[in-house]
Amino acid sequence: MAQATHMTLRMLAERIEQLTGQIDELNQRLTQLVEHHAPQLLVPVGIGPDSAVTLLITTGDNHERLNTETSFAALCGVSPVEYSSGRRRTRRLNHGGDRQANAALHCIVFTRLRHDPRTQAYYERRTKEGKTRPEIIRCLKRYAAREVFNLVRPVPSTPAL
Repeated sequence: MAQATHMTLRMLAERIEQLTGQIDELNQRLTQLVEHHAPQLLVPVGIGPDSAVTLLITTGDNHERLNTETSFAALCGVSPVEYSSGRRRTRRLNHGGDRQANAALHCIVFTRLRHDPRTQAYYERRTKEGKTRPEIIRCLKRYAAREVFNLVRPVPSTPAL
């Protein structure tokens, strides 16, 4: 019985090591792709290769469809949706849009909440103003979408005179 357990654990450890190697290789490939196509995305706090690739895929090759950061936010599902009941008017998260892009922005926001002092200060300030955690997260996702849009949009070329 002990020998079977030992052998099974050894096989599992080898499999974990093999999968970890594959993950590392894929992360290196993703990093190379992002560095080739949009290296500026890896500079801000919280944006890793996986989030950058997801957001680049969302942006796509057709930049004309994303004229403004508002359209990009709607595409990512982080534009606020107003809803009201009686006299109360408030906003909630948009449940539409590209869910993978929304998840990438979610990861960016939570990484920033853990590691970025500016984001932590913003969270504290908004909490003191009486905002709820979901409201603050919605605002932070919107800010992250705005930042990503400004990093990935093509700079219009000015014609030479």
